[in-house]
Amino acid sequence: MRQRLNSFIQQQGFTPGLLGLFINPFYFARKGLHQHIAALAPHIKGRVLDVGCGSKPYRSLFPASEYIGMEISGGNPNADCYYDGNHFPFQDGEFDSVLTSEVLEHVFNPEIFLSEVNRVVKAGGVVLLTVPFVWDEHEQPYDYARYSSFGLRHLLEQNGFIILEHRKSINDIRVIFQMMNAYIYKKTIKGNFYLNTIITLVLMAPFNILGEILGWILPGNNDLYLDNIVLARKDRQVKPLDEGA
Repeated sequence: MRQRLNSFIQQQGFTPGLLGLFINPFYFARKGLHQHIAALAPHIKGRVLDVGCGSKPYRSLFPASEYIGMEISGGNPNADCYYDGNHFPFQDGEFDSVLTSEVLEHVFNPEIFLSEVNRVVKAGGVVLLTVPFVWDEHEQPYDYARYSSFGLRHLLEQNGFIILEHRKSINDIRVIFQMMNAYIYKKTIKGNFYLNTIITLVLMAPFNILGEILGWILPGNNDLYLDNIVLARKDRQVKPLDEGA
């Protein structure tokens, strides 16, 4: 019973439906990410590399002929391979597409990271990247940056990519309610699975519901949003930084 409940809550954690309003403390962030990734997913096809794959929550969205999940060295059972934090263990141009979702903020040397993405994707290949703009520090101490839309565009263009589409996820009053729930989550979350579910239902679900209602009523604000979602195409090969300029 608990295993089935765990599986259901995990599914609602990344692809929240109506019930996610009541049991997901990150309902707005995860709902927004899933909606935008799903909308852009048809572009991510062929041989796909998921950099920082985690539990591969979006795998089923992509029309991939082969899907390889990669993590930094560690014990993630969902990963197909690992890398050392600098070099991807693949030859040049091995992939048609690359996905990297909520990873770039944890990369201390983004230029090296993006030069590796550029190297392993073929000419004209496509990258789908998501990264937070408004969020609390997380996965400490490996949280290094937040990216504005302008900074992200500059970084991608400097590393050989052309932006095809740039979306801002949850760009309305729901940002405030998500931050309130993030605060409550960190101050109240416990080690007990069932107690956490009850805390979310009692303390955080009301903010999810109210935020959803007000999000429909109040105007948006494109300068304040939770996440950047970028679809980019490799325009040119860049030389790896450790080989010199």
